[in-house]
Amino acid sequence: MYERGFSMIEALVATALALSVTAAALALVRSSEGHFSVREEAVDMHQRLRVAAGTLYGDLLHAGAGADRGPNRGPLAQFFAPVLPYRQGTGQDDPVGSFSKDTITVMFVPSTAAQTTLSAAAPGGVSGEISLNIDSGCPVADPVCGFRKDMRLVLYDAGGQYDTFTVTDARSNPLQAQRVGRGLTSASYDANTTTVAQLVNVVYSLKVNRVTDTYQLVVNDGGNGNDVPVVDHLVALEFEYFGDPNPPVLTGRAVTEPVGPWTSYGPAPPTPDRQIPTQGYPPGENCIFIVDPLTGVHLPRLDNLALGGSSGLVPLTQARLTDGPWCPDAASQTRWDADLLRVRRVGVTLRVQAANRALRGPAGLLFSNGGTSTGGYRWLPDQQIRLAIAPRNLEMGR
Repeated sequence: MYERGFSMIEALVATALALSVTAAALALVRSSEGHFSVREEAVDMHQRLRVAAGTLYGDLLHAGAGADRGPNRGPLAQFFAPVLPYRQGTGQDDPVGSFSKDTITVMFVPSTAAQTTLSAAAPGGVSGEISLNIDSGCPVADPVCGFRKDMRLVLYDAGGQYDTFTVTDARSNPLQAQRVGRGLTSASYDANTTTVAQLVNVVYSLKVNRVTDTYQLVVNDGGNGNDVPVVDHLVALEFEYFGDPNPPVLTGRAVTEPVGPWTSYGPAPPTPDRQIPTQGYPPGENCIFIVDPLTGVHLPRLDNLALGGSSGLVPLTQARLTDGPWCPDAASQTRWDADLLRVRRVGVTLRVQAANRALRGPAGLLFSNGGTSTGGYRWLPDQQIRLAIAPRNLEMGR
């Protein structure tokens, strides 16, 4: 009588089948594990894009907001350019006439009570006392109209002159303030017609250190503070500018009237018989207006960029934004291109990469920076979005 059992061949076949099933199961587990790590990192990348986009959108949306009372009330673009394609208002400003695709400076006056006018003339290039008028819009019984120590403030007038300061002492009127920014200025500000207001001055830029594999969106809120990280692993940041193709024109309001707007955008020119002392332009002219020698009428200095009569926005290239005419003039150490007054919309491109190098393949179209992954099932390509932001205070009647 024979004992029942398996032959050697049957045992080998059964073992092979068991190993095949086990290998398949392990492959599924490995694939599931890889899929889980990819999905977790993908969610984190999406969150980084959301934070970067939301942060930039919030400040750019307010770009150009100006004082809501006083002689110079209205958007800042009526007086000076509040969006700049370079770093300004920090302890590490870029040279004048710069252009950087991955850097932007945004300025606006926040909706606070800290805004009034000068009660005594002041030079813009020297730190020291800033005397304030205490008008009806100031907080009751506040001798410094809501200004506080370490607050940023701006002085600007109808002619387009402006300077930024940090308040160093706000215990009494006049304030003590320290001018911010590179270069010297010969600006002089008149009493009662110069606005003094709290200012938000933020600079966003891309910080790259390839040695430490550091890629960050950073922000600087002005003064001498350091850049602060907003989002890590941001490998691309690019700003594009789109502007009004039409040159500025006078609104019909006499430039001698105390309250504007005097122009469709940009600073008002002086009267034809007057030359602004701090500007290198002939009498009656400034960086955006000339005087017709035959009629004595103010005409635009800026070109008409409209193509075929179209009134749509046009791209403002680096060449366009770095060739002048210059405000307040070409000799100023704080000059800026007058075409920056045209800006109406800002395009933003953001791209993030996986923080885990094991989820990045070789550098190329999918990956800005290569990683260590050799299998496509563990690849997580860079994610990119594009935004078009139209600051409400730069519309200027459009």
